[in-house]
Amino acid sequence: MTGLIAFREIVLKVHSRCDLACDHCYVYEHADQSWRARPKVISPEVISHTASRLAEHARDHALPSVTVILHGGEPLLAGPSRLRLVCEEFTRALDGVAELDLRIHTNGLQLSTRYLDLFDEYGVRVGISLDGDRAANDRHRRFADGRTSHPLVLAAVALLRSEPYRHLYQGLLCTVDVANDPVAVLDALVELEPPRVDFLLPHATWETPPARPDGAPDAYARWLLRIFDHWDRLGRPVPVRLFESLLSTLRGGPSLTESLGLAPTDLVVVETDGTLEQVDSLKSAFEGAAATGFNVFDHAFDQVAAHPGVRARQLGLAGVSESCRRCPVVRSCGGGLYTHRYRDRNGFDNPSVYCTDLRELVDGVEGRTAPRETAPQLTDPAELARSQEELTRVLLARLHADLAADPGWARAWELVAAVERAGEAGTDALDAVLDHPFTRTWVLAALDAARDGRQDAPEAARRLTALAAAAVLRGGLDLPAEVAYRDGEVYLPTLGLLRLGEPGTEGRAALHVTAEGYAVRDGRAEHRFGPTAGDARWQPVRTWSPGPDAAPVALEDLDPYRNCFPRPPRLRLGAGEAEEWRGRLDRAWALLHKAVPEFARAAATGLTTLTPLAGGPRAGGWGEAGRHGPGALGVPYAAGVRETALALLTGRRRTRLRALTEVADLYALDGQWQHRSPWRERPVPVSRLLADVHERVAVEAYRRATATPEPGGSDRIHRALDLLSEAAELTVTGKSLVAELRYELKTVDA
Repeated sequence: MTGLIAFREIVLKVHSRCDLACDHCYVYEHADQSWRARPKVISPEVISHTASRLAEHARDHALPSVTVILHGGEPLLAGPSRLRLVCEEFTRALDGVAELDLRIHTNGLQLSTRYLDLFDEYGVRVGISLDGDRAANDRHRRFADGRTSHPLVLAAVALLRSEPYRHLYQGLLCTVDVANDPVAVLDALVELEPPRVDFLLPHATWETPPARPDGAPDAYARWLLRIFDHWDRLGRPVPVRLFESLLSTLRGGPSLTESLGLAPTDLVVVETDGTLEQVDSLKSAFEGAAATGFNVFDHAFDQVAAHPGVRARQLGLAGVSESCRRCPVVRSCGGGLYTHRYRDRNGFDNPSVYCTDLRELVDGVEGRTAPRETAPQLTDPAELARSQEELTRVLLARLHADLAADPGWARAWELVAAVERAGEAGTDALDAVLDHPFTRTWVLAALDAARDGRQDAPEAARRLTALAAAAVLRGGLDLPAEVAYRDGEVYLPTLGLLRLGEPGTEGRAALHVTAEGYAVRDGRAEHRFGPTAGDARWQPVRTWSPGPDAAPVALEDLDPYRNCFPRPPRLRLGAGEAEEWRGRLDRAWALLHKAVPEFARAAATGLTTLTPLAGGPRAGGWGEAGRHGPGALGVPYAAGVRETALALLTGRRRTRLRALTEVADLYALDGQWQHRSPWRERPVPVSRLLADVHERVAVEAYRRATATPEPGGSDRIHRALDLLSEAAELTVTGKSLVAELRYELKTVDA
C-alpha cells in the first residue's frame, strides 16, 4: 500500500479491568462499553502475534524506533509473569529491526519492587496518573467503596523516585478539573520532581459537554493559564508537555502532543483479545467509534493504517472543520483532540467542544511569552549577523563531510585549520573571508552538486585553497599558502584576481606576505602584488564608502560566484566606469538619507558588497537579492540616481528578510493557506504576502518623500497587514515583524 503513515506507537491493553473506580474514566464511564466483552488479561497468543505484526510493520516502513505503551484498565493487574512475557516477545521480535521504547502507564497502586526490577531489566519507563494534591485526586480517583487512593499513589511515586529505579520515572499525568485549585495542583505535582507533567482535558463531546461549574466557556483556559503563570513564576521547574507544545508551535515548531496541533496520528491500539482499534479516547464519542474491524491474527498494521477513521486523523489542516481552517490559532490547537469534536448530526466535522478554551489558552500563552519567544535576530542586527556567520560555517562543515576524502580538499582544509589556530589575527582574517557573501554562494552550489551526484571535488578544493590563502594574506600570517590556478588566474576572495599565466594554463603557485603587500612564487620567479606593488597582473577588489563613518563596501565585479542574481553581472568595470558608478552611488545614498533617513540607516547596516548588474533597472528600479550571504546586493549598473537609490533601499529590505528567514522561523506550513493580495490577481502564500509588505512599506516611504506617491499605496499595505495579522502561519517572530511593519507605516502616514 502507498501513501500510508506508519504507526510508530502501539498501545497494548494488557489488562481490561481496573482496581479504581474513577468517575471520569473514558474506558468504563463513557459511551463505549466494549470492555465488558473482552478478556481480562491479554493472552500469550495475542502478545506473540502483536509483536510479530509490529516487527513486520517496522521492517516494511524502515522505522528507526517504535514505542509500545502497556495500558489498561490497570496494566499492573496483568501480573509480573505476563508483563515479562510482553517484554520478552517484543524485545525478541524487534531485535535488529528497530529500537524498542517500552513504557507503561499505571495508577501506581500495585507498583512494587518486583515490577520495578522487571522494568529495570527491560528499560520500561513508568508514567503514573495523579490529579494533584489529596483534595484534587480524591475528587475522582477513588476505590469503588469511596476510599482515597492518594497515599498509595504517593508511595508508588516515592518508590519510583528512589534508587535504583529513578531512571524509569517517565512522568505524571493529570486530568484537569476546574473545581480544583490549580496552584495547589501544580505545587503537589512539582514536589514529586517528575521528568514531565501532562495535563489532559477531560474527554467530552458536543453531546456530553465538559462540566463548567461557573458556566463560563473559557473556564478550562483560565484554569490552565493560572497553572502556566505559576509554572512560569517558579522558573518552569518541570517540563509540562501541554505548554511546551504550545510554545513549540508558536515558534513554528511541531506539536508535542496528539491533543494539539496538526501533526497526523501514528498510534494504534491493541485490545486484550487482539482487536485492533483507533485511539482509545474515541470511546467517549459513541459505541464502536474506535472500532476498525481488524485484529492481529488476520490483519497487518498497514490495513489499519488505511482505515478511513485513521486516515481522517492524518489529514492535518484538511481534516479540521471549515471554521477551524479560518482560525488564526489552528496551527497551535489543531482543532483540538479529534474526539472532542464529535456531534451526533455531523460526526467529527466540528470545532472542539473546548474551542473557546483553546483559543483563549493559545492567545494567553502567546501574549505572556511573545517578547521572550521572539527570535533576537529580528531586533538585533548583531545577533542576525552572528547567526548568519554560524550558518555559513555549518554549511561549510557539511561540505567538508562530503569532500573530506579528497586529497586536494584535505590539504586546503588543513590550511584553513592552521589559519584558525594562528591567534586573533588568523581568526579575524578567516572570519572576513568566510563572511564574504559569495562564500555562501559557492558552498551552496557545491552542496547542490554533491546532492545531485555531480560533485566537482577539484573545483571545490581550488576555491577552498584560495579562500585559505586570502585569509593568510589578510592576516599577515607566516603560513605556506599554495593556490591552484586554472585558465591562468586565481581569485582570492575579498582581495582580488591574480593572473599567473596565459589563458588555458593550469598550475600551482605559493603566496606569502611581504613588507609592502603580497608576493607570489611561480617556479623560480617571484612577483610582488597587492595594494602598493602596482603589478599589472593584479586586479584588486574596489571599494566604495557610503559615508564618512561607514565601513567600506566592496564593489565586487571579479568573484566568479557573483553570478547568483536573477540577472547576469557586469564584467570587470573599467577605471572610468568604476569612478562614475561610485559617484552615482554617492548621489543615490545622499538622496536616500535626505528622503528616508531611518530606512537609509537600516539599509546601510550589514551591507558589505555591491555587484554591478547588466541591463537597466526593472520596473520600479528595485535591487536584486540573490543566493548569497546577507551582505551582498546586486544593482543595475545603468540605473539612474533615483532608480539606484530605490534599488539600494528595496534590495536591502529583500536581503534583510531573506537573512531573517534563513535563521529564524517567521511562519510555518507556508502554502497551506492562500491569501488575497492587494497587488496580485491570484491568492499568494503567506511568504509572498509578507515579502511584498516588507518591501512596499519602504517604497511607500520613499515615494512620499520624493513626491511620487502611489495612489492608494498606504491603504493596500494596511489591508495586507490586516490579512497577515490573522494568518495562522505566522510565528510569534513573524507577528512581531508584522507589528514592526505597522509601526514603520504609522511613521510614514504621520
